[in-house]
Amino acid sequence: MTQAHMLTRHRDIQNWVSDRKGTPAIARVRNGLGEVRAQLKLRFAQGAKPASLSVEDGMSPCSWTAWLAELDRQQLALKVEPTGQCELVSRQAMN
Repeated sequence: MTQAHMLTRHRDIQNWVSDRKGTPAIARVRNGLGEVRAQLKLRFAQGAKPASLSVEDGMSPCSWTAWLAELDRQQLALKVEPTGQCELVSRQAMN
């Protein structure tokens, strides 16, 4: 049985997402105190259509540079499963 992999290198993350026709996005969300924070998202194309992001779904497309900088700031890693599923997890959970 193959295990999940944790990706932290920018090049590895960008290549993995791009190979699956994904694009980076950032949503601005409010915490319980009303403070706004950045929530990283990845959107993947359905079929042959490119992924579409809009303000209505709470996500704004962003550059890889901005997305990866926020990933590092929040100390996150991309956990990828053999099934192709992925999620953002704390780098501390890797230890």
